[in-house]
Amino acid sequence: MARPRTPIGTYGTISIRRQPSGRYAARTRYRDWDGKSRDVQSTAATRPAAERALKKKLAERSLFHPGFTGMSADSAFTALVDYWLEDMELEDRLSRTTRQLYERNMRTLVLPFFQDVTLREIGVARCDYFLKQLAKQSYNRARQARVVLRLALGLAVRHEILPRNPMDHVSRLRRPTRSPDVFTWDEIQAIRAAIRDWEKRPILAGPRPDGQLGQIVEVMLGTSARIGEVLAIRVVDLDLEAPVPMVRIAGTIVSRKGEPTHRQDHPKTARSVRRVALPGFALRAVRARLRGLRFVGPETLLFATRVGTPHTTNNVRRQLRDVMDQAAIEDVTPHRFRRTAATAINDVGGLQLASELLGHSDPAITREHYIRRNETVNPATADFLEHAFGRAS
Repeated sequence: MARPRTPIGTYGTISIRRQPSGRYAARTRYRDWDGKSRDVQSTAATRPAAERALKKKLAERSLFHPGFTGMSADSAFTALVDYWLEDMELEDRLSRTTRQLYERNMRTLVLPFFQDVTLREIGVARCDYFLKQLAKQSYNRARQARVVLRLALGLAVRHEILPRNPMDHVSRLRRPTRSPDVFTWDEIQAIRAAIRDWEKRPILAGPRPDGQLGQIVEVMLGTSARIGEVLAIRVVDLDLEAPVPMVRIAGTIVSRKGEPTHRQDHPKTARSVRRVALPGFALRAVRARLRGLRFVGPETLLFATRVGTPHTTNNVRRQLRDVMDQAAIEDVTPHRFRRTAATAINDVGGLQLASELLGHSDPAITREHYIRRNETVNPATADFLEHAFGRAS
């Protein structure tokens, strides 16, 4: 019967002998990563020092083994990044947009700090310091950097290049306390007026605006949809003859590097697919846009360029920003319309309804990122307390 082998990374009895030079040599048999046992030896001036030196060498040897990637703990962090990006492509679990976002965050936020260090040198303290320094500049950047750094180092752990992921022990990032910014009624009116003035301005050269910018704003405000979701609405997604006119949010516009801008057949998440009733102002904007379409088919985009191609979200943002700059109105972004609509629904219909409108899987996300808290407590509390504790004079 074959005798069971000792586990990889284990060693036998340490023998220590004094050499003719007067130094001490500590020696043992070590079962290496490839399954073969080898003699490992260290020397020092004293017996205890020789034993400590040998144990240190054995500990380092357990990290310094070539895995399937050809990397070791002494490989450069840049080598891990290259392999991590390749692994994401092979796994094909994330959308291409997410992979490109992760690569951008890794190259712009993380690599400048870690490009000159080896994997062995990336510990908890170094990661913690990096994130805290980045958080001083921007919480969002630190959060994005934390995600990709954890994923890359997690790959190194799975391939047994590192024994543990130092990102598991960094201190928690503290989100700055702020209230989601929403538009007031007067601001909404000012924005509408600015867009109307821009669309009716005298044009000396080039085509006149076709009203799409104002219509896009009305649909964003009337559905609380993301800008990409609004630009992805097709004629087939509209049900305007129903007792309650509806629009189905079932796609988004994506612009990836090396690819033409196109409609993706699903929005951000599966929960984001939803049917939304159109309020009167949004319905009027949709009907006006339909009257302006040259060619109408089920797959025709409601909002598109003059040649029928999808708008890019960046172009709509830029056009909106330019119009608002001319009108001296600050901080107008598509996402702020989304938060404004969600806050209005929360004030009247509650958090759950606002979360459903946004297409969120968890109402906590809605509460934390989209709803401006109403500071006014229900005045009924005064009557209740008067009844409980009031005294007749």
